[in-house]
Amino acid sequence: MRWIIGLSAVAVMVSLAAYAVTETDIVAQWTVADGKSRVEIYKAVDGSIEGKIVWLSAPNYPDGDAEAGKPKHDRENPDKSMQNRPIVGLVLLKGFKFDGKKEWSGGTVYDPESGKTYKGKLWLDNENTLGMRGFIGISLLGRTEKWTRYAEEKK
Repeated sequence: MRWIIGLSAVAVMVSLAAYAVTETDIVAQWTVADGKSRVEIYKAVDGSIEGKIVWLSAPNYPDGDAEAGKPKHDRENPDKSMQNRPIVGLVLLKGFKFDGKKEWSGGTVYDPESGKTYKGKLWLDNENTLGMRGFIGISLLGRTEKWTRYAEEKK
């Protein structure tokens, strides 16, 4: 009977270890929910987690736009001195810290389409699915997106 309890305990510990999340598990490139951009998440110099846009499906403004054909830039930013920053390379996730369990929080999420910055949190649903929630004040007032780990196509 003791060996069954011991074996059960080992099985539980092994299964928990299989689902353990580490601080750098989200360090990768992620395709955002709408598929229109890709964000590279990395560990910043200060040890926090950041993310920047590294690819856009439509990097230039479309026909009919006042800036048609020009590369997209941060024109919705309320700070006029930042409106000429290119969207590709733009850091939109800043200051996230790992809680030691399964979540990165305490950071901010910048939305270049609206020019607004929100509080945020990140988590892994599984190895290839990242949850991201941006919110105002409390997490209840916000929006969640699911991003997919980018796997470069083999040529």
